[in-house]
Amino acid sequence: MKRQIVTIDEEKCNGCGECIPGCPEGALQIIDGKARLVSDLFCDGLGACIGTCPQGAITVLEREAEPYDERRVMAENIVKGGPNVIAAHLEHLRGHGEEGYLQEALSYLSEQGIKNPLDEQATKQNSEPHACGCAGSAMQDFRKNGIAAQQGESTGVIPSELTQWPIQLHLVTPLAPYYQGSDLLLAADCTAFAVGGFHPDFMKGKSIAIACPKLDTGIERYVEKLKAMIDLANVNTITVVIMEVPCCGGLMAIVQQALDKASRKCR
Repeated sequence: MKRQIVTIDEEKCNGCGECIPGCPEGALQIIDGKARLVSDLFCDGLGACIGTCPQGAITVLEREAEPYDERRVMAENIVKGGPNVIAAHLEHLRGHGEEGYLQEALSYLSEQGIKNPLDEQATKQNSEPHACGCAGSAMQDFRKNGIAAQQGESTGVIPSELTQWPIQLHLVTPLAPYYQGSDLLLAADCTAFAVGGFHPDFMKGKSIAIACPKLDTGIERYVEKLKAMIDLANVNTITVVIMEVPCCGGLMAIVQQALDKASRKCR
């Protein structure tokens, strides 16, 4: 797949910081007097920072990109920037809840004999799981206990059509039983709040996953998960529900990439 990555010409950059507000993902920081891309993972490649750079030091490079590799990023970019860049990258991963990548980064530093620039207390906090992490993302199959039907009968309101948990695409397991041979609904995060009858109109009889192509990170992992659902879980159909805004079109592009990479076809 192709990814667009911001590149910075350090000779042109004067460290003015005008680009920082233009990067809501937090991928850019001023370190040692220069703008630095502290994380490829959070660069969406849209180039919002380009127009705010008075020195013309920022460009976007489009290239074939492998799935994000934390160790490669550490070796080729972060470590070369020195202790301050390393620390900023580690804090960046922690701030976005990327605990898996954080542990990979810390392991790489340990293997290379490079001192962790974060203090011992911060490192300990980073390595501990969030209190809500495991329980909240535990796999649950609601089809087996009829929760949706029970809710409707007991409350007299429109019953929930939710058949599973979790539903966020980063958290789901492509080979979970409720995806096997199912009709998948892939919905943009905002859609359920915009459509009053979302459950009966879109969710009934379907497995579900939700995502936001603008704000979510690790989009390449979304492509791989959807490919696994097509090839391994044998989903029958994929229905995409999006808002009528430009950024939502990215969800359609993600599905198309997965279809192009998959060995079997679905509708």
